Amino acid sequence: MSKKQVYIETYGCQMNVADTELVMGILNNNGYDLANDVHEADVVFLNTCSIRDNAEQRIYGRLGNLKTIKDQKPGMVVGILGCMAERLRSDLIDKKKLVDMVVGPDEYRRLPELLDVVYSGGKGIGVKLSRTETYDDIMPYREDGLQAWISVMRGCDKFCTYCVVPFTRGRERSRSLESIVKEVEHLSAKGFREVSLLGQNVNSYIDNGNDFADLLAAVAAVDRGMRVRFTTSHPQDLSDKLLFTIAENENLCNYIHLPVQSGSNRILELMNRTYTVEHYLELIEKARKIIPGVSFSTDIITGFPTETLEDHLMTLDVMEKVKYDGAYMFKYSPREGTKAFRMEDDVPEEVKTKRLQQIIELQQRHSLELNNRLIGTTERLLVEGFSKKSDQFMAGRTDSNKVAIFPVQDGISEGDYVDVKIERVTSATLFGGVVGVFEKYRTAVV
Repeated sequence: MSKKQVYIETYGCQMNVADTELVMGILNNNGYDLANDVHEADVVFLNTCSIRDNAEQRIYGRLGNLKTIKDQKPGMVVGILGCMAERLRSDLIDKKKLVDMVVGPDEYRRLPELLDVVYSGGKGIGVKLSRTETYDDIMPYREDGLQAWISVMRGCDKFCTYCVVPFTRGRERSRSLESIVKEVEHLSAKGFREVSLLGQNVNSYIDNGNDFADLLAAVAAVDRGMRVRFTTSHPQDLSDKLLFTIAENENLCNYIHLPVQSGSNRILELMNRTYTVEHYLELIEKARKIIPGVSFSTDIITGFPTETLEDHLMTLDVMEKVKYDGAYMFKYSPREGTKAFRMEDDVPEEVKTKRLQQIIELQQRHSLELNNRLIGTTERLLVEGFSKKSDQFMAGRTDSNKVAIFPVQDGISEGDYVDVKIERVTSATLFGGVVGVFEKYRTAVV
């Protein structure tokens, strides 16, 4: 009897990408295969995100498309995984009857059992949050590749007033350092060249007295030819020890994603962000002293309840002081169940849109300014494959997470490290020519 085929579409953050690999690991161990096309699948899962309202609207639209396929293939199981599961289960299963399963991020172990329930004529529902589940013992399903995302902890204890994560993913709990190192060793043996350690707030990682700096050092030591990134950091918990650890390990990328959210202390307090702008800027300055050449990206929310023009100008001022290499910039979106949802969403939509556009334009200017400084320098890239626009060019990523394009050259392929001399730039991309090829990121330490 042939194995049932599972097709998973992933929405939202890298955490969801990691969860999809985890789900496939669980299902693969229980006799399911991965389908490459939704029309071939016996089971279709949408791994969802609830961070912003438009993400949920996309899911509803996609479920409408899947209903058409399911009408032609009545035996097909359709399920929702992840952050939307608990919030929308009654709407999706009882009212609109769009799905057969809803399974939250702490109930993935039960997927084979819940699929059996559906095949027996029931509805597969598993939405309880856990204070202990870390999936420590489960190896995610990954096909060969260059980059992997590793979830090192789950949940969040910060309770920012705009954020649904503590309610959809539960409270913080960390995986064991030993299991994470073992997973990185497995990836190294398979030829992966870069790993990203993921957590809602990785700085809060703790396992038997080991903090996140200890984990980073242990992971970096597995394979000095493998680059290591991490996200996301919370400014309250970014320690000097962590900064020195990055500086002391050459394969830890000199790149920190450090969300600021707003440049106004009044708004930060309303967001329950637990730091001030002054403290944030001190962290940036300290990191630049400890880690030469460190680059920063950030998250910014505009239009939070009661945000004034003065608050907005303060955000632009922080951007001018820091000059981020990149930013994820959003209009505030009220999320049901959060504390901010009970605040009046009083910034008009057209004002949010105007302020967001100003933030985007300023960030593009800063990105171009920072990239211009790289003209004439040499940057080491991990080659990721052909450029999206032409098979005459290849693309790679720098230590500081910038995309660089260079002409195709004999002997250079995906997974190589190359030195490229930067000749011209845009705000988003570097362009140059190869001046060196390497098998390792830097000198390997055995």
